[in-house]
Amino acid sequence: MTAQVEVGRGGAGGRARYLIDGRRVTVADLVEAGLVQAGAKLRFTRNRIGEIHQATITEQGRIRLDSDGEEFRSPSRAAMVAAGMRAVDGWRVWLVVDQDRLLDAVRQELLDQAISEGDRPHRDTARPSVHERLRQARQRAEAREPERVTVRELLTYWGAEDRGDQVSQIEADLANHGLVTSPSFRAVTLDTVVALTLPPDGAEGSLTAEGAGGDDIRIVDEDEGDDDLNVRLTVGNLSPLAGVEFVKPDGALVEAITKMTLNDYSQLAVLNGTRNLRGAVTWRSIARALQRKPDASVADAIDPQVEVVSYDRDLFEILPVLQKRDFVFVLDETKAIKGIVTTADVAHRYGEMATPFFQLGELDQTLRWVLRRNFDIDTVRSICGRPTTSFERLTIGDYQRVLEHDAMWRRLGWPLDRATFIARLNEIRAIRNKIMHFHPDPIPEDAVDKLRMFNRLLRDYRGPT
Repeated sequence: MTAQVEVGRGGAGGRARYLIDGRRVTVADLVEAGLVQAGAKLRFTRNRIGEIHQATITEQGRIRLDSDGEEFRSPSRAAMVAAGMRAVDGWRVWLVVDQDRLLDAVRQELLDQAISEGDRPHRDTARPSVHERLRQARQRAEAREPERVTVRELLTYWGAEDRGDQVSQIEADLANHGLVTSPSFRAVTLDTVVALTLPPDGAEGSLTAEGAGGDDIRIVDEDEGDDDLNVRLTVGNLSPLAGVEFVKPDGALVEAITKMTLNDYSQLAVLNGTRNLRGAVTWRSIARALQRKPDASVADAIDPQVEVVSYDRDLFEILPVLQKRDFVFVLDETKAIKGIVTTADVAHRYGEMATPFFQLGELDQTLRWVLRRNFDIDTVRSICGRPTTSFERLTIGDYQRVLEHDAMWRRLGWPLDRATFIARLNEIRAIRNKIMHFHPDPIPEDAVDKLRMFNRLLRDYRGPT
């Protein structure tokens, strides 16, 4: 997460820099900003079952349950424990009694004040734009007309091209505005359409300042962002959840054969509605059906033994299933069949991930070999400006420093423009850093091409091995 520096204390301004730099708001922020007072009473009313829970805000900005004195940093965790519920959004159920408004409304006031500050040094001018866009998205979500964008479009709000180091900030900004994406923007492809909704979609429409809803509220506890780590590759990262080609159970087998041939499919879903999967037809099941019955229909060729998994399932967990079945159907967040992942998809993705690693490995070994063949380690050490006892310990940055040195470059005798060569090596250093962060998104094809072409050039000029 971006480093944060506090610039003042007391009042919303003391927290502004934190919010601009991107993290989740806490109740302690509201206390420090003077928007709620230590000792303020909170109330969580469950109208459906006539149950009321009381709590108090402590001087440290924690929520102390009146029932047993237990304290929580997270409003959601406090509400869940108080009510014995599996999940609930505490920000939108705890009422600040003396203000007659929800904690969420106080949080929005803090955001508005932080964004409106105009005299902050080094102000990030992109942040007000993000705040305004998310505020509008929140209004649409409350009106049950959620904004729908691709993950790729969503990332542009923060000026990002992929789900890299800004993921924690993006999730913090969404959470601060009471929003989530449905489906989760982490667990799908960049081109999957997600909705900016209240968590979950529509579940909080009945929440009011008097309390909120009943036992059917099932909202993920964010716990204020202490658990940002997510390095999984999910099934949804391979499937855009845009729907699947299918035939109906009472369809003609020739329809299935035509669709499979036109689309080069090895299997086809048999659906009677997006949530009623009857099985699949495959070339093998079709051949067997026709062998038994020359005028076979789709119903005769259905293979009912199919696997269905949720889009946010860890890909590694289903590899044994894919090895056995060759494909799985994928459920979206509404439990509808909206995707399919095959062994070919997995092989392609792992090829995408492995190719740049292999290319970087070749580049690293070649440059190290070139330096070892042409220079001694003492000279290289003096140019790198840091202690190193072996060529094996050199980094791409070290290669760059050596090769941009005029005398060292002339000694190589390569008929190449040094500035252009070093500029490309610098680009590759940035690509390498991105690859080594193991982001879930594929490396852009142009980046892979740069690695390939750079290696090709090195092969041409490195000399005999």
